[in-house]
Amino acid sequence: MPLSFPDASLTTRPWLAYREMFLGLVEREVRARYRGSFLGFLWSLLNPLLLMGIYSLVFAVVMRIQVPHYALMLFAGLLPWTWFSTSLANGTASITANANLIKKVYFPLEILPLVSVSTNWVNFLFSLPVLGLFLAWEGLGPGWAILSLPLLMALQFLLTLGVSLILATLNAFYKDVEQLLGPVLMAWFYITPVVYPLSMLPADYAWLVHVNPMAPLVSAYQDLFLKGQWPGSPALALAAIEAIVIALLGLIFFRRRKFIFAEVV
Repeated sequence: MPLSFPDASLTTRPWLAYREMFLGLVEREVRARYRGSFLGFLWSLLNPLLLMGIYSLVFAVVMRIQVPHYALMLFAGLLPWTWFSTSLANGTASITANANLIKKVYFPLEILPLVSVSTNWVNFLFSLPVLGLFLAWEGLGPGWAILSLPLLMALQFLLTLGVSLILATLNAFYKDVEQLLGPVLMAWFYITPVVYPLSMLPADYAWLVHVNPMAPLVSAYQDLFLKGQWPGSPALALAAIEAIVIALLGLIFFRRRKFIFAEVV
């Protein structure tokens, strides 16, 4: 489907035009990601499934971590983490990768990081039925607590978008940001309870939960899917506040500098 971009002189129903542009870009990104590949959408599941197998072997078999349904706990944590980390990787490069578009077409540049986060959110949604099948096989399920899933996704969406806006802005001026993101995400992954339950975090490092909003979010996903537990911990409440604040700060930071992006990218 060809994309139609709004003109700068557009004065009637502009947000409808931008909405159509946004949806068109998301559709294009989703289609482009799997175009020409034999497995198509299954590639979005292959990475977390492979990681689940590797980490299950290392931690459950070799290191013998005694956690009930460890592989499922791992998979339930890897899916939101994959959404988060891939969104940051794509969002950080969203301005520099679209330099030609930014210089030629007028549109709200916030759309570009938003497209990155939304595209990976769609992949996350497509992965949930697979997790559901695994849970059903083990006789597990979230029950009525599944109604809280939109809340967790909304909080993660705000957090991811806020961080993406900040990183995309910094990367437009300092290209080193994109290069440093890989090691940062690796460190962030290991201080987030994906491969281990939050209860195993030593007391001396409990402060990491309060400065890392992804920690209670991932833990809430795992408790929701495996235990049918409604989210409601104080740490998650703090993470919600942090997500909203980061989203607002990211938007302000981005908007104050977006007018000179065309000059620096």
